[in-house]
Amino acid sequence: MMSAELFYKLGLLLLGVGALTFLIGMYILVSRVFGVGINKIANETKKIVQKGIAEEMAGLVGNASVLIESLNQLVQTSAGVGVFLVIMGALVMSGSIYLLMQFA
Repeated sequence: MMSAELFYKLGLLLLGVGALTFLIGMYILVSRVFGVGINKIANETKKIVQKGIAEEMAGLVGNASVLIESLNQLVQTSAGVGVFLVIMGALVMSGSIYLLMQFA
């Protein structure tokens, strides 16, 4: 049978991995989803669309709408990855705390 000290060390290791995963998920959510670059591209695309509508350039407006849709998918994908990492980090930390409480 394994000693309580080994379970304690394993619990601490899992707590560190869970905390790291949680923090990486939060970083992804903050930096990628709320990033300045995406907002800047969206604003420039909006200007292009307005100019295209004013000058009746159908191709320009169509391409700009595709760009806006791509930006929307980029934000959703980044948000999904960030939320997944946050949830997995919280679950691993919860499991490690349970492990630490059982064998400490």
